[in-house]
Amino acid sequence: MKEAGERTVLCGANAYEKKYYFNEKFSGIPDSVKEELHIICVLFTEEVGGIFTIEFEEDGNVSMRTEYSQEDYLYDEIGSGLLINEVRRKRQELFETLRLYYRVFILHEDVEELLQED
Repeated sequence: MKEAGERTVLCGANAYEKKYYFNEKFSGIPDSVKEELHIICVLFTEEVGGIFTIEFEEDGNVSMRTEYSQEDYLYDEIGSGLLINEVRRKRQELFETLRLYYRVFILHEDVEELLQED
């Protein structure tokens, strides 16, 4: 599932439809990580509303994106930015692990070279 800008959605939650999505292309990710991603996404949309996605950029970096309906007057735009920063800070190790997963299993980069970079 690629978009303009070459991002691949890993997972996301939609407060309007009360749904969670996980991209099966990444089924090799451990269940404990999948559960953590599920919790992050659902709690995010419960707190600020809208649609929240965790995505891989073309180079393997993990990004978070949120959007909302123009008719959603309850969406907390300031809170969403603050919450994204908090999630990024608290889950830094998780996102780094996901970045390595993507680069090794999707981009087929050499593990030893990646570990030497860090």
